[in-house]
Order: sequence, then structure tokens, then C-alpha cells
Amino acid sequence: MPTATPGHAPLEPQIGQAVLHLFCKPEGAVDLRKIATAERALVKAGGQMVAASILGHKADVCFMVLAKDLWVLRKFQTALQAAGLAVIDSYVSLTEISEYAKGVPEQMRQARLYPQLPPEGMTAFCFYPMSKRRSENHNWFSLPFEQRKALMMGHGKSGREFHGRVLQVITGSTGLDDWEWGVTLFGVHPDDLKDCVYTMRFDEASTLYAEFGPFYTGMVGTLAEVVPH
Repeated sequence: MPTATPGHAPLEPQIGQAVLHLFCKPEGAVDLRKIATAERALVKAGGQMVAASILGHKADVCFMVLAKDLWVLRKFQTALQAAGLAVIDSYVSLTEISEYAKGVPEQMRQARLYPQLPPEGMTAFCFYPMSKRRSENHNWFSLPFEQRKALMMGHGKSGREFHGRVLQVITGSTGLDDWEWGVTLFGVHPDDLKDCVYTMRFDEASTLYAEFGPFYTGMVGTLAEVVPH
């Protein structure tokens, strides 16, 4: 049974769980044992972690951590910093059921609120934040609900073409971070991620109404595989 971090009453969403992406670089020597201890504590508290080695200059490693209690995520972040990693970027969000997906089957509902990560056989990794456009000519939030829902149904249909090749984990961050959603993609091959994002950008929901933030790309692995690199 998950327990609260000692000294704090738990702070939990009413539905789903909290998600924290931590993008890190080493400040010096990194203590792998401390990170492994932090992961065990996270799992004991009912959470889960995905570690990814990041390509390029933006970061060296990403930890995607999920837990019901926000204090559990804060404890994990503190442990990473104590282990010699500097958090140079981050993203805070919650798992959710979109207003356009209410009434989905219970199995699908549970998979969205409580995903089991990382998916087997999908080690290509990508994360980016996004928002819906509010420009003078294309304001998503001025559209009637039924029109927005129809656009999102078409958008989702494009995404389902990549079933088995890509798993999309879309988390909500309105009021929690700088963008409205965080999108985490897991793929069998790196070009699966590229093809998925490219294809879905041609949907009207994206073409006219989507704004994208920075992309982080890498490879999912164990701590022993990810941290030394």
C-alpha cells in the first residue's frame, strides 16, 4: 500500500497520478547507488520510473517518474540532486482522461490513468510539450465543443495507425506547467516516432491549432545502462 513521505500529508490528484519529467546533467561524480536507492523508495511508495539516455546538448538523461503523491516525486528529485545530477529542465503534469474521450471502455481508461511503463520492446524515446493555439485567426478555445471533439477524433484515428509501433502517453499540465500537455512517445524504432509525429501534424487539429515546445529524444534503458553514459 503506498505511503506518504514521512513528515508530509499526501498531496494527490483526485483522479489519476502525478507525472514528473526530470532532465539532468552531471555536476561531477554521479552516485549510481543513490539513484538506485531512490528508485526502490519510489516503487515502494507505489510509483514507477522510466530512465532514458538523451541525445544532443539539451540534457544527458531523463527520468520520467509517476506516483500518486506529489511528495513522493519531490523526494525522488531531491535524491537525484544529492546523487550528483543537476536538473536542467523539467515538466510537471497529471495523467488524465480527455474531455473528448469520456465514456471510453474501462480498460482504456485505466491504461491512460495508470500506464505501465516502459512498454516492452519500445526503447526509442521522445518527449515534447504542446498547447492549443489561441491566435486571432485560429483560436482552439473559441470553437464549439462538438467541432473540437470531431477534430480530436480524427487526430486520434491517425495516432491509432501506429499501434504496435508507438505508445503515446499524453498528460495534462494546464495550470501546472508552461504548456497544456506533455507528450511522451515510446517507439520500436526512432523513425517510428518521426513518422508518427509527422503524420499527425497533417491533421487539422494540429495543422491549424497546435503549438509545440522543445523535443527531447533518446533511448530507454536500465539505470546501469543510462547513468554511466
